[in-house]
Amino acid sequence: MIRDFHAHIYFDPEQVEQAKALGAAAHARFDVPEGHYHVRPVGPHPRGSCQLTVPTAQFGEVAQWLVLNRDGLTIFAHANTGDDLADHTQHVIWLGESEPLDLSIFN
Repeated sequence: MIRDFHAHIYFDPEQVEQAKALGAAAHARFDVPEGHYHVRPVGPHPRGSCQLTVPTAQFGEVAQWLVLNRDGLTIFAHANTGDDLADHTQHVIWLGESEPLDLSIFN
């Protein structure tokens, strides 16, 4: 069962304002919570990132909006089923090019 989805906006230091604008626009349009803007890799994520938590019922609409509005930023989205390794390797969608994750934290 999927509890919700995370959509992680990836960015480099020079893209932080662009990422913040995208996150704020997603929050304003869909009322999805915006997480902290990490300017360095955190957890399995290879670059700076911010997490949007998206309810399952909204994921299709939010994902479509992100496809059209990401403006070159990479989005890593995954389901939250309770199996962190599978959620970050099998239950994923990349908007933009995929990037290697640091999966060692799930061992």
